[in-house]
Amino acid sequence: MLSATARQLVRWLNQLGKISDDEGALTRTFLSPAMRRANGCVAQWMHDAGLDVREDAVGNLIGRLEPTPRAGGQGAVPRTLLLGSHLDTVRNAGRFDGALGVLLPIAALHELQVRGVSLPFAVEVLGFSEEEGVRFSSAYLGSKGYSGQLRASDLTLKDSSGFTVREALVPRETRGFRLPEAAHRSSDLVGYVEVHIEQGPVLEQENLAVGVVSGISGQTRGRFRFTGKAGHAGTTPMSMRRDALAGAAELVLFIEQRALAQPPLVATVGTISARPGAPNVIPAEASISLDLRHPQNADRARALQEIVAAARSLARRRGLRVKWQLTQENDAVACSPTLVDLLDSSVRAVQSRSATLVSGAGHDAVIMSAVTPVAMLFVRCREGLSHHPDEYASPADITVALQVMVDFIERLARTPDLVHTARSIRRAKSRRPHKLPSHE
Repeated sequence: MLSATARQLVRWLNQLGKISDDEGALTRTFLSPAMRRANGCVAQWMHDAGLDVREDAVGNLIGRLEPTPRAGGQGAVPRTLLLGSHLDTVRNAGRFDGALGVLLPIAALHELQVRGVSLPFAVEVLGFSEEEGVRFSSAYLGSKGYSGQLRASDLTLKDSSGFTVREALVPRETRGFRLPEAAHRSSDLVGYVEVHIEQGPVLEQENLAVGVVSGISGQTRGRFRFTGKAGHAGTTPMSMRRDALAGAAELVLFIEQRALAQPPLVATVGTISARPGAPNVIPAEASISLDLRHPQNADRARALQEIVAAARSLARRRGLRVKWQLTQENDAVACSPTLVDLLDSSVRAVQSRSATLVSGAGHDAVIMSAVTPVAMLFVRCREGLSHHPDEYASPADITVALQVMVDFIERLARTPDLVHTARSIRRAKSRRPHKLPSHE
């Protein structure tokens, strides 16, 4: 029934996967030329699907479908359902991460309109401009901007060329850039639902096309910078050296051992740099990144405390100075039980059996959980591979995910308590972020 729509979705994914800043590899970063081209391409597909399209102050692409005029009734206001993901990528990426969660909702809304299905709520499809943290080493700039959580400190982050986030954004606004407010009141939202490839092996092991996410692990990102003293590689005795890179290397190994000792803690040092960077000069400065994740906030915080203490201890022993800079921290997030139950019913209706997963990867749902209930649908990816050119979700699995999303939206439309809000509560305060319960 959905084969034609699914085939169109696969074509969109392939076409979008060719829009890149790098020749021969897929790379799209925040506000880059490729991101601008990607926004233009997806905007056209949104328009063709009957959505009203706009772009906000931080480059997020937004396609809106208004509710059926007769929906709601006197004394009630139709809410807005948010669907989406991000359009930026890591370097040398695959074509499904992020993009699937933007393009699949467009296809689902098109299918519903072809069928003549009336929706008692508005829908916004969101193509966030930044989630991966590649350009400015801090993720979620797009969803932070959309949800009113972008802060002045975010604007001071610099890319490798020395440009700050503010300087990248200012050309978009002729009168300068002001921190954006939230696009919606929390009380006016149904929730945020994100479709994403699993980026792990569970669905493949379970032989299931899709699964429902119950929560997302907390994440800490930052950078250690060691400072020592440069010296000649041939004339400085080993016992007299203050080698910043050697100190950083020792910390890398400590981080690995610390994570191995406490599963499901995961810790990654993904970047390392040394200055002055000459083969015959002892490094005077060395920096390493740290990405730390755990489903329990307290366990993650305890691990970070021990890593920072180890860095300071080895720095003293080696005659170095060390500085820890926190660039990002997100608490663990629990998905909305109500939305999870609806998604689970849709999954069972389409593929007979469902599975519940915890996401070890961060997603825009983390940020959106501060303003509205969230849910996620994972789609099987081959060998759990992601952030890689060989990342792959089959057309058959994408078709199942599309069927689930269409069924979910229809189920939601039949749930009046979720899709309308009384006018008297429109000034309700924003919800606090949803946290994972302590027993998970």
